[in-house]
Amino acid sequence: MRIATYNVEWFTNLFDRRGKLLEDAEPSSRYGVTRAEQLGALGIVFTAIDADAIMIIEAPDNNRRRQTVPMLERFAHHFGLRTRSALIGYPNETQQEIALLYDPDVLRARHDPKNDAVPRFDGSYRIDLNTDAEAETVSFSKPPLEVAVTTKSGKRLRLIGVHIKSKAPHGANSPDAEKRLAIENRRKQLAQCIWLRERVEQHLAAGDNLIVLGDFNDGPGIDEFESLFGRSGVEIVLGEASPLPLRLRDPHAHALLMHPTAAAPSSARFYLPEQGQFFTALLDYIMLSPGLCATTPKWRIWHPFDDPVCYRTPELREALLQASDHFPVSVDLAL
Repeated sequence: MRIATYNVEWFTNLFDRRGKLLEDAEPSSRYGVTRAEQLGALGIVFTAIDADAIMIIEAPDNNRRRQTVPMLERFAHHFGLRTRSALIGYPNETQQEIALLYDPDVLRARHDPKNDAVPRFDGSYRIDLNTDAEAETVSFSKPPLEVAVTTKSGKRLRLIGVHIKSKAPHGANSPDAEKRLAIENRRKQLAQCIWLRERVEQHLAAGDNLIVLGDFNDGPGIDEFESLFGRSGVEIVLGEASPLPLRLRDPHAHALLMHPTAAAPSSARFYLPEQGQFFTALLDYIMLSPGLCATTPKWRIWHPFDDPVCYRTPELREALLQASDHFPVSVDLAL
């Protein structure tokens, strides 16, 4: 079984106000790419991935006029994808939903949020962010999507789709303000990861087969504020300081942790106008519970330059560059 995660940049802008595909020559929200080109590129990429389930980050917006699920299913039908059923969890107000697109012939999936000792993800979480002995209230701008999956053979999985808030210091009007906002956003992000980690530990303690996947906007060594707090949000969710039975595993994150100065894997590529060049980063992860790691999983970042097959396939290579500023990440599991 192949499970994937894919952050599709401004997927929502490829549909009109009624949820119809905009396959035309008008500009998309990707620089220098038309809507028809981006849609065509996405069709090529989704077809090439050929996953049984894809956690889509920045899925089309769900609102009063149009709904995420019909738009994704319309997209899948248009390109003849076998992942033709979709679901979402809690809609958010950012125009970037978290959704699952899956093959109903291979698995059954349903939104199954938990609400027990750990607060539900559409609620709030209390934690002392700045060690002043007073708890602050934290919430998710994009609540994680909790999915209960049952495969055709009867295997049960838990998926948690994640899009953790960015740490960018928007609104800063001076270097000091920028630093202050960056630290504040880092605190909030780490609090969200601690909240998520508590849910992860519940599932691991219960012996669940768990996959946490999506865009963390974070990772080991991603910025200078990591030294201030001691660890990244990704390390918190992985449970790097926990006993082995309570750790998740992602080999790409592990590579950065073990060899921070070595050549690093990347899953995203952004253009920086002020520098006139591209910047790459590892932002997208698929974390597996110990039981799933025992199935000899094979992870893959569908990078147009770093993955040999993608690079040697010109149509796929160009589609990956046109479709989004992130690249898909997949894992193959022997279930």
